Amino acid sequence: MGPSLRGDTNGTATEQYSIAIVTMKEASFPAIRRLLAPHLSTVLASTQAQIEAAVHDSGVHGIVFDLDCIGEGASDGIEVLQEIRKLREDIALVAITESTSGEIALKASQAGADEFFVSPMDFSQLGEVLFGAIEKRAMQSEGRRLLSQMESKAAFCGMIGGSEPMQKVYQAIEAVAGSNASVVIRGESGVGKELVAQAIVQCGERRDKPYVCLNCSAIPETLVESELFGYEKGAFSGADSAKPGLIELAHTGTLFLDEITTLNLGLQSKLLRALQERSVQRLGGRAAKKIDFRLITATNDDLEGEVKKGRFREDLFYRINVVPIMVPPLRERPGDIPTLVEHFVRLYCTANKKPLKQLQPEIMEILEGYSWPGNVRELENVMQRAIILAPGQMVRAEDLTLNNEDTEGADLEDVVDISDYNPASSFERQLRDYKVKLAVSAVRDNNGNKTLAARSLCISRAYLHRLIRLAESDAVFEPELRETVNG
Repeated sequence: MGPSLRGDTNGTATEQYSIAIVTMKEASFPAIRRLLAPHLSTVLASTQAQIEAAVHDSGVHGIVFDLDCIGEGASDGIEVLQEIRKLREDIALVAITESTSGEIALKASQAGADEFFVSPMDFSQLGEVLFGAIEKRAMQSEGRRLLSQMESKAAFCGMIGGSEPMQKVYQAIEAVAGSNASVVIRGESGVGKELVAQAIVQCGERRDKPYVCLNCSAIPETLVESELFGYEKGAFSGADSAKPGLIELAHTGTLFLDEITTLNLGLQSKLLRALQERSVQRLGGRAAKKIDFRLITATNDDLEGEVKKGRFREDLFYRINVVPIMVPPLRERPGDIPTLVEHFVRLYCTANKKPLKQLQPEIMEILEGYSWPGNVRELENVMQRAIILAPGQMVRAEDLTLNNEDTEGADLEDVVDISDYNPASSFERQLRDYKVKLAVSAVRDNNGNKTLAARSLCISRAYLHRLIRLAESDAVFEPELRETVNG
């Protein structure tokens, strides 16, 4: 956190912050030093060498920057200010200029200035401003350090998450990484199966060898064979030269096949032969070539079901399913959403050259109450979109765009539209009242926590709110029930 400004029992400061005054007006420096003493130790930086020394001195906690002393004036000073901020996120920057232009003030803020003053100014007020800016920067630096520690504990080879289900995934990766066994990574779309494959490679002895990837569903079926096995010149129309296949390119390394169930039975047979014989023959070729490669596959399909339906070869299934790793969906990873959100906020603020944005407190409750059918990929997209579109420094609830918000509970709504029911129909009315009572009871059983209530009913939080609104406005419900949902 840096030196403390808090006084001892006698009211005197025990330590000082160090401040660099960047100005060419050397005659004014003694007065500034006197006004900032005794709790701020000041040094003058009036040359390029002195400015650079102050910026790179970790013992300097703040810089008072006279924008007019650089180049042609305040505009040039803004550029230097921006460079200082890039070098030192932890330092407090106070910009001073004689310019009364509002544009200069805006640019100074965008360049990283914590405070902005127009000269002439009362330097006796500067001390308190510096105290606040320095302590704020120190708190932010400490927060980043703690967050980095938290992420490092909850991260593994590029994957973020410290929940128990993810810890099991990490353990499985470490257990299998040192072997050459075939691995099949299973899980819903968007859970990060390719990241798991990369982690297996990074932890194994083939980390510095070729790593070749193919999404089998992304290439037309007529081209997959030539991509996998390669071809010789003249093998087919347009084959003007020989080309090695991906299996061949993975020699001594790893081949990762995503969405493997989309391969047709003929290609499955050829892949099985390549795995059994550890060799590959190009299209149009006469000789097979020995290949040393490790196979990692991934799918979001029910492999056993595909085998039973005859769409996936049973012998290939047993060949690739030596070590299965199941990646949990985001909704089954308690506690991981806040860590992922913080990660994506920092990532996309940096990528879009925006200051680090804050989140409204209710946003996390919304995110944790959502079912995330698209898993981590959907969460990443939601946060990236919010960071880009949020107009200010605060990401608000209305900046979030959640897709299929009422996916859970859609079956109930198909039975009867709760917002437009027919009062004349006793069946519809009873069904509607029953659903509302279930919602209210769930809220009461969970001590008013609507997120937990929605989870207990396996419906979305948005759908629960719609049911609760009906309970709040309906006179047929007992007062204590209305008090429950309002509480």
